[in-house]
Amino acid sequence: MMIHPQFSPELFSIGPFAVRWYALSYILAFVLFILLGRRRIGQGNSVFTKEMLDDLLTYGVFGVILGGRLGYVLFYKFSYYLANPADIIKVWEGGMSFHGGFLGVLAAMWLFGRRHNIGFWRVADFVAPLVPLGLASGRIGNFINGELWGRVTDINAFWAMGFPQAAHEDLTSAAHNPQWAEWLAQYGMLPRHPSQLYQFALEGISLFVIVWLFSKKPRPVGQVSMVFLAGYGIFRFIAEFARQPDDYLGLLTLGLSMGQWLSVPMIVLGIIGFVYFGKRNRPL
Repeated sequence: MMIHPQFSPELFSIGPFAVRWYALSYILAFVLFILLGRRRIGQGNSVFTKEMLDDLLTYGVFGVILGGRLGYVLFYKFSYYLANPADIIKVWEGGMSFHGGFLGVLAAMWLFGRRHNIGFWRVADFVAPLVPLGLASGRIGNFINGELWGRVTDINAFWAMGFPQAAHEDLTSAAHNPQWAEWLAQYGMLPRHPSQLYQFALEGISLFVIVWLFSKKPRPVGQVSMVFLAGYGIFRFIAEFARQPDDYLGLLTLGLSMGQWLSVPMIVLGIIGFVYFGKRNRPL
């Protein structure tokens, strides 16, 4: 069993000022957004300009942060934040939801489209291929922090990894499983899936390749967005089988996690939307 490297969460610090790896992962995501966006603009056949791309990033940053935080509050720990509303603004303590951030970005794209008189789906089709590598960056940040670890797996599996940060959850899990209790006594931690890396590979790299290649040819308006929507939903649904459910939620109906239930409508709408836009719109 491998042991998580236990990286320092801080890249460096100068007095009270500290640069954290997780913050750096967000910055890298925004940089990749600009670089990939400029590449798409440079390929021609786009109504976007570099100035518009910079403006779009500003909208997107606010959408990601506000939507991600509010989504986490509403979808995952609503009762806690209802009792402790002042903690909602403590973003530096962690707690962001992709699905909430996704809704925030949708709102940001709609506002951007209205300002620049561009249809929502044209904006969405331009943005979709720019997002997955940013998601990949975020998952690497999760791994460096040793958070969002995976479920318990076989001790002899080559991917098995112990996470010292999961000590409390290891104790709780081992209390209900004699085999796990034996492993915990012998190794001091339970073997888990490094699910952050699975999500990096699926929602990040694989989704980027699929959406980027699909968008290189003229497609009906809306279809690129639908490939991203369904693709993310499918990959997230799969990865959730290896990711440890949040301890305050556990598994929900049908043994699925909150992340899986939030991904189901993405998959359904993505498939339906792909067919719908294919019949309605001409390729651009």
